[in-house]
Amino acid sequence: MKGNDKVIATLNTLLADELTAINEYMVHSEMCDNWGYAQLHQKIEKRAIDEMKHAEKLIARLLFLEGRPIVSKLNDIHIGEDVPAQLNNDLKAEAGAVKMYNDAVRQAAELGDNGTREILEGILKDEEDHIDWIEAQLDQIKQMGIQNYLVEQVG
Repeated sequence: MKGNDKVIATLNTLLADELTAINEYMVHSEMCDNWGYAQLHQKIEKRAIDEMKHAEKLIARLLFLEGRPIVSKLNDIHIGEDVPAQLNNDLKAEAGAVKMYNDAVRQAAELGDNGTREILEGILKDEEDHIDWIEAQLDQIKQMGIQNYLVEQVG
């Protein structure tokens, strides 16, 4: 089924963002593993896998709409030097993703592409859940201090 060129372009923009997030989360996950923060390693690795599933959905939709998935484009990756910097970078990235997905949902609805809108709404919910988790971690750091927070992440 031939899709709208604007929707295809938007899906490729979202795909670049997801591919970037995969890389950022994988590096952050492995850094946490290297530091011995097994809990964070597992949670961040799961988030990277979530982003891979988002990329897979976007690629499948692009192909369905007879578009060409562009997988060679990445945005700037922001690697945090420590856990708070990682979480803050991830929060900014997720907030940007939520804005992009809200705009994309609106565009798909306006152009009458409800199949794409439905897919994007599902991904949007996941991105909002990611923000919720990151904000909870930052709140815990603020409330208990970074040292106590990190002790909870070991093991």
